[in-house]
Amino acid sequence: MKIKGYIFKLIFFGISSSSAVNAQEGEIPVQDVDVVDNTLASDAFQEHFFEALKQKAIENYEKAIIELKACEKLQPNNAVVFFELGKNYKLLKNFELAISNLQKANRLQPNKEWVLVALMEAYYFKGDTEQAILTAQDLIAFNSKYYENLANLYFKSQQFDKLLALLDDLDSKMGIDEFRKSLRLQVYATTNNTSAQIETLKEAISANPDIETNYLSLILVYSEEGMEKEAFEISEQMRQAFPTSKVVHLALYKFYLDANNTAEAIKSMRIVLEAEEIDPESKIKVLNDFLIFVNNNPSYENELKQVVELFSEKENSPEIYQKLGEFYLINNDKQKALTYFELGIAVNLDNFELLQNTLLLQLELSKYEEALKLSKTALEIFPVQPILYLIRGAALNKLQAFREAEEILTFGLDYVIDNKIMKVDFYEQLSIAYAGLGNAQKTQEFLEMANQLKKAAN
Repeated sequence: MKIKGYIFKLIFFGISSSSAVNAQEGEIPVQDVDVVDNTLASDAFQEHFFEALKQKAIENYEKAIIELKACEKLQPNNAVVFFELGKNYKLLKNFELAISNLQKANRLQPNKEWVLVALMEAYYFKGDTEQAILTAQDLIAFNSKYYENLANLYFKSQQFDKLLALLDDLDSKMGIDEFRKSLRLQVYATTNNTSAQIETLKEAISANPDIETNYLSLILVYSEEGMEKEAFEISEQMRQAFPTSKVVHLALYKFYLDANNTAEAIKSMRIVLEAEEIDPESKIKVLNDFLIFVNNNPSYENELKQVVELFSEKENSPEIYQKLGEFYLINNDKQKALTYFELGIAVNLDNFELLQNTLLLQLELSKYEEALKLSKTALEIFPVQPILYLIRGAALNKLQAFREAEEILTFGLDYVIDNKIMKVDFYEQLSIAYAGLGNAQKTQEFLEMANQLKKAAN
């Protein structure tokens, strides 16, 4: 039993903690853990304890608790047993029992960091923020890192006055850091204290002029408050501070567009669209703003085409293809719209709206073979969408595959519910199919059904 006893001691001394209240992780100093003498750990105790650890490792927490209860009977004053019980109950989300057992561990070995961290988490998850705060305050004596836990708890419980006082105190003692600045700004945003938000960001820029995010945050606040002049001034200040920055053009292009400085706006947009460090979502927003601008200023469509080509080279985004297709559709360039819709579909078949628009345009532009092929794929993904059966049936009619058209239209008609306009389209396409099949009676029958529905709809 010598080897197992040694491992048992290592486990007791190697307890680590992690806090769900904040992303604080780290090993607890070995000297802080008082352990029951290994000579008192009987073979039976060790067997149950190791089995508990094994069961917890495979997430069988109920079984782990049974084994730990056996340990408790053998050593009723062992703090680590109650600590492990508390952890298992916490994992089962039984926070009442988790707290009860962790409190027992704390009474047996008072003010141990490893126990207090687990208690803080359990209080937090139970919703007892006040007790979590008191525990975080006790933990600060062990390590100043727990100030972050305390600050987060103040924020989550909306004790903003206490939080700001704490942040002021820490800033005065330790200097400003990004975590506290971010938390302070969240408080101001939550409480709509815009003036304080602006002042904090100004101070942050003054203290740390080499951090881009401070400038961008201040630009955003100014813009949201309609303070365009101030926002533009900070943008220019940022460009001077970071002459090679591409991120600043996310703000600059908008100001240039609003000022009708199209040349500079296009220049800024090109920089944004070429920048690898700028995410696709931001690029889509830039291009969307330019689409709106060109819609109101058609003379700049050639510039738009250049920007589109640039974007297409850098990003393969179905969302942008859809936006471009819709833009050209509004401007009645259906062929160009279809080109972009098809590019979008090539990389994202799960977008039903894009699928539908593509198929309808393919029909309208007499691309029947393409519509037939795409509608087959679309029906495999969306098998209960009647519009897809209608489009496929219409394409088959155009290709004079009347028997297949009759079959797919009849099948798809069953999915049409409370949509009289769509039923009219189905009846008319069925009439065409039966006419192609030489069935005059069915042709007339579906024509009459279509006409009756039209009259009812009017």
